[in-house]
Amino acid sequence: MSGYLDIIFLLVLVVVIFSKLKNALGTGADEAKVIMIPKEQFDKVYKELRKNMLDESGDSVDVSLLSPLDKELIKIPNFNKKLFVKGAQRAFEAILAAFSRGDTKTLSSLVNKELLKRIEKVVEERKQKGIVTESDLISFVETEIESVNFVNDDKVNLVVKFVSEQVNLLKNAEGKIIEGDENYVQTILDVWTFEKSLNPKINNWLLCSTKKC
Repeated sequence: MSGYLDIIFLLVLVVVIFSKLKNALGTGADEAKVIMIPKEQFDKVYKELRKNMLDESGDSVDVSLLSPLDKELIKIPNFNKKLFVKGAQRAFEAILAAFSRGDTKTLSSLVNKELLKRIEKVVEERKQKGIVTESDLISFVETEIESVNFVNDDKVNLVVKFVSEQVNLLKNAEGKIIEGDENYVQTILDVWTFEKSLNPKINNWLLCSTKKC
């Protein structure tokens, strides 16, 4: 069985290396190039793939049994699906709380620069109108990775669906509730996209877009 899995690892490895080097190959016979892959680079990619194909017990995963999504996820260096989902939930809760407080300093370490600028604008407009937001996350009903997208061979985006129970209020400067009900728990569907460099040394994910459904 181990020999069979090694063959699978090698096949996946060939696909990954070919996809990264295909731009260097010519399309015509006179443009064809011979590319030598250093053994050290081959071994490094092989070990990374093998590591990503282990389940939590340390046993090898049969690639043929993986879903199309999981086959993409194992290409992300040092990626662990369960740990990511837990981290995404913590990030969701922290971002929701920081946005409610207008705490852009905390948000600057959790979202990318483009999204931070849009949030800062909303926070400033809210301050000028004297509006206060209060958000209380009660629980997560569902958290699921919906899709993965590799960008320019150096970045990966993960789209995550959050279904959560929340109590959300808007108050004016006098503290009076102008929207929402403190006794009403809403079930809300959010779709957030997180991004990360494919550099194995960089493990932090940043939120880059949000959408309510």
